[in-house]
Amino acid sequence: MRPARALIDLNALRQNYRLAREISGAKALAVVKANAYGHGAVRCAQALADEVDGFAVACIEEALELREAGIRQPILLLEGFFEAQELALIEQHQFWCAVHSMWQLEALEQANIGRPLTIWLKLDSGMHRVGLHPEEYKAAYQRLVNCAQVEKIVLMSHFARADELDCEGVAEQVAVFTHARETLDAEVSMGNSPAILGWPDLHSDWVRPGIMLYGATPFERVHNVAAQLQPVMTLESKIISVRELPAGQPIGYGARFITERPTRVGVVAMGYADGYPRHAPTGTPVMVDGKLSRLIGRVSMDMLTIDLTDLPGAGLGSRVELWGKQVLASDVAAFAQTIPYQLFCNLRRVPLLYLEG
Repeated sequence: MRPARALIDLNALRQNYRLAREISGAKALAVVKANAYGHGAVRCAQALADEVDGFAVACIEEALELREAGIRQPILLLEGFFEAQELALIEQHQFWCAVHSMWQLEALEQANIGRPLTIWLKLDSGMHRVGLHPEEYKAAYQRLVNCAQVEKIVLMSHFARADELDCEGVAEQVAVFTHARETLDAEVSMGNSPAILGWPDLHSDWVRPGIMLYGATPFERVHNVAAQLQPVMTLESKIISVRELPAGQPIGYGARFITERPTRVGVVAMGYADGYPRHAPTGTPVMVDGKLSRLIGRVSMDMLTIDLTDLPGAGLGSRVELWGKQVLASDVAAFAQTIPYQLFCNLRRVPLLYLEG
């Protein structure tokens, strides 16, 4: 079988969840949307089920997958419902549901459902993506209080720039949220991963750890608390061919790399069809049998090439870590001018193998 695979450390996942709760001192919804950021939503949810306060997903399809797999903990639909007809399923499975638009509020008021729901009322405090306007927030809350279809309300908002540790925008959004919810009697939730890690003094009854669950930092610079995270995914493969080339020889599509000296080239069974970023440049770090090396040449669909010149012990069959516990996904992302979120979510074709420790 092709040796490319992703190892998923479920114990590291649990440790990262515990860290989120410890730092925040709050209840925590494990965000497992987008197939748990490429890590496999069902298996990750099952691994967390015994200790999690609840889960969060983007849409009802993701929530139904978890219910069908036996997950009985609360599941929040972060984008709410897209059509009023979904409310029947939301009631049936007792999903928690975000309301971020007036049309959703009106549909909820008109819904014919038997059991009332837990609603997370979302405020646009400055991200300007979804959420109610601050001037309409209190009135919307009161309508939910008076709505027979609603059992409990949680007040929520979302930070746009919490990953920028010196950004004034966080304080500005907190001020907007604080003013909008003044006099409202309900639990609150603002903390996403960067807010949990970088802004621990912010109050939240509920936090929503996402990228930190999977062991990647949301910050572009070193952060002491984020450094405690344990990488959950190790993307690895093996060397399937070795070439000995003299100086002056091109490697790969487009001849983007020309050997500057006699070079041993290792060909690895990993490419952009697996989710490794095609635009990762020469110099992007990899580990070969536990020793540091680098990508050379352009990444192709099924293969990439690495420099073995200074690793005489490496060769055919050597294990290559593309990212994981030795090569951090955030470092690969920085070389590729992207973010670890995208690396994880783009993963495909490679099998996921789950480890308990």
